Amino acid sequence: MHPKLLTIGSFYLPTYGVMLAIAYLVAIALLTRKADREGLPKNEISDLSIAILAAAILGAKALLAIVDFKEYLADPASASELIRSGGVFQGGLIAATVVALWYIRRHRLPAWRITDMAAPSIALGEAIGRWGCLAAGCCYGKPTNVPWAITFRNPFAHEAVGTPLNVPLHPTQIYLSLNALLLFAICEWVYRHKKFDGQVFWIYVLGYALTRGIIEEFRGDLVRGFVVPGVLSTAQFIGILMAIASIVMLFVLRRRGAVAQEA
Repeated sequence: MHPKLLTIGSFYLPTYGVMLAIAYLVAIALLTRKADREGLPKNEISDLSIAILAAAILGAKALLAIVDFKEYLADPASASELIRSGGVFQGGLIAATVVALWYIRRHRLPAWRITDMAAPSIALGEAIGRWGCLAAGCCYGKPTNVPWAITFRNPFAHEAVGTPLNVPLHPTQIYLSLNALLLFAICEWVYRHKKFDGQVFWIYVLGYALTRGIIEEFRGDLVRGFVVPGVLSTAQFIGILMAIASIVMLFVLRRRGAVAQEA
């Protein structure tokens, strides 16, 4: 764990922020490359990427603020941590999706074709970004005795995000990264063999919702919030809604694609 990549006097460059920047740049590069191959306008896709980036950052922080509303209300000064925090991934995903669909509709771009191109980028971006979580010590797991347990010892991580020190924990950051890498591979495969537009994106959303719900069982941080204390986390609750929406949309888009082919 190395939360501070570079320190100069009182200034420090957070490793998490650097990894997140790399994740976004790689994701955007992958998206624009696919868009170029599809013959879509580069300028509009570049603007769309910037809009998605801004929405993802703000959405992730907004959901974290909602989840920890009581804490910030009791201690307004602690709200400053939102600036350094990456937020909640699902909040970023939802906000980015809404903004992307709005932008696509406004500029009359092929909505589901673009979201299909974006799905692998989102997955790969998360796979990279989660290593920033590992460096910062956030999103940590529950205590465990498994051979691959990880032990954090940096006091700064404990002060910043409450990471337990000198306790073997599930490396949930690595679980999340490997899971995202698997979803990336699945999305890339489906993208090459898809039967209808929108299939890749909603398969990604469904896969993420299900696998994130499972990985949540190994998480030990309380900052993610709970809908039912100790039973159903905020991420799991949102995941259930995402899974239902995914199944419905896959059915609707598949049927719409079949009707279009018959016509």
